[in-house]
Amino acid sequence: MRYSLIIASALLALGATMTFESTDANAAVCADGVVRAGCAGPRGAVVVKKPAVVCKTVWVNGVKVRRCT
Repeated sequence: MRYSLIIASALLALGATMTFESTDANAAVCADGVVRAGCAGPRGAVVVKKPAVVCKTVWVNGVKVRRCT
């Protein structure tokens, strides 16, 4: 009897979850690599090359500072 009640409640729970409408997944995944950055979504993927790092030395209040962009 107990086994039958457990199975019946499991089937009832499964039937209740199946009545709800599922939504589309609109997730996007992005990764940042050493050379390239890329994103993949539901409509395709995009890969972007990173710009070269440019460093220059400037003087700030009498101190030599290296700034990279």
